Amino acid sequence: MSSFFIKKKVPSAALNKGDKSSAFKRKSNTDDSKARSKRSSKRMNEEISSDSENEGPVANRRQDENVEIDETPQEKKLRLAKLYLEQLRDEEEKKAEEESFEADLIAERLQDDVLEQKGKLQRLIAKELIAPEPEEIRLLRGHKLSVTCLVITPDEKYIFSASKDCSIIKWEMESGKKVHKIPGGHKAKESKQVGHKGHVLCMAISSDGKYLATGDMNKFILIWDAATCKHLYKFTGHRDAVSGLAFRRGTHDLYSASHDRSVKVWNVDENAYVETMFGHQDKITGLDCLSRERCVTAGGRDGTVRVWKIAEESQLVFNGHEGSIDCIQLINEEYMVTGGDDGAVSVWTVNKKKPLATVKQAHGICGNKGLEQPRWLSSVAALHNSDTVASGASGSHNSSVQLWMCGQGFRGLEPLFSVPVTGFVNSLKFSSSGKFLVAGVGQEHRLGRWWRIKEAKNGLYIIPLKRKTKESEVVQ
Repeated sequence: MSSFFIKKKVPSAALNKGDKSSAFKRKSNTDDSKARSKRSSKRMNEEISSDSENEGPVANRRQDENVEIDETPQEKKLRLAKLYLEQLRDEEEKKAEEESFEADLIAERLQDDVLEQKGKLQRLIAKELIAPEPEEIRLLRGHKLSVTCLVITPDEKYIFSASKDCSIIKWEMESGKKVHKIPGGHKAKESKQVGHKGHVLCMAISSDGKYLATGDMNKFILIWDAATCKHLYKFTGHRDAVSGLAFRRGTHDLYSASHDRSVKVWNVDENAYVETMFGHQDKITGLDCLSRERCVTAGGRDGTVRVWKIAEESQLVFNGHEGSIDCIQLINEEYMVTGGDDGAVSVWTVNKKKPLATVKQAHGICGNKGLEQPRWLSSVAALHNSDTVASGASGSHNSSVQLWMCGQGFRGLEPLFSVPVTGFVNSLKFSSSGKFLVAGVGQEHRLGRWWRIKEAKNGLYIIPLKRKTKESEVVQ
């Protein structure tokens, strides 16, 4: 009985073992749930971390927006003012750089202008020039009689030429075609157009290309619109043939010279006569001027070159040739070149009464044995502000255009090369850029009919002036 009611004791070891097992199970379950919770938490943390990285810029922008929104009106004005000042500073710096560059260019130009005014600007290009090939020289024909004079427009697009046939032709430089022809003589009367009735001996074009002036054997000076070739004015006053014309550079003041031994000044804008100056003892054969209020003239057989100071109404007299001085051109404001029937070409300065350099028999001699004489120089030309001049000979079947290099200080002349032509070289002109030289050639001398060369062709010879490079290449 007692055994029936007596509870069976469980061994403590077993009890402990069971408790430990259930405790282990409970602990294991708890650990698993904690691990799962940690992993879930970790994933959540990772996802949150990832989302926070992606949303960072948005958050920053929101923050910036909040900053802007929170910016007071005064702070905003201050910030915009700073931005505006920075922008102005950048623009001013850029403008200063551009102005500095322009200032350098202007300084160079001003320096050249000062040197030009002083007559000290001399571009040394003569050594670079080489003779053109014969096939490169073009001949423009259109006048029936000898070409007496020519001018090249400042933009070098056109050439005007005049002749003993009393006509004036405007040529297009590039194509060589006639753009316009102003008839003269009997044809002018028949067509009822204004034109020259006598041989045209000289012409000039203003530095802006607006006006063309032409002078003839009948004492008249006609003024034309260079663009349209429309007649504008007629100047009268000379008592003999008009032999020289030149516009003062940068103005519309016109200087004229005549066989009546006078030099006259005209204002073309006002269609007005200004004054007359006398001094030469023989027919004036040539005239030239640049930008100063003065001009130079050649006095033919009086053997003098004269510098006329218009404002002071005074003149300087120079002597040097052994015969008639028939042509004259200014190289710059201080130096000039002349040629005459003594066959000599001379370079002068306005500061000395004698030539600085003279080459006698510049184009050789001609004539039968025992009767030889120098070839007559009928024209000269100068490439302004450079060391290059040219001369043209006349009176033989093998005439030529000779190019020369002026030495240092214009104290010498060295021959460069010559271009053979047939006939009288009555006029020579360099283009302002120095890219070409134009020669007006005829069968007769522009001032007379002493003899005639029938083989000569009346026309314009376009002579290209090519230059050598350092690699000995030729450039146009």
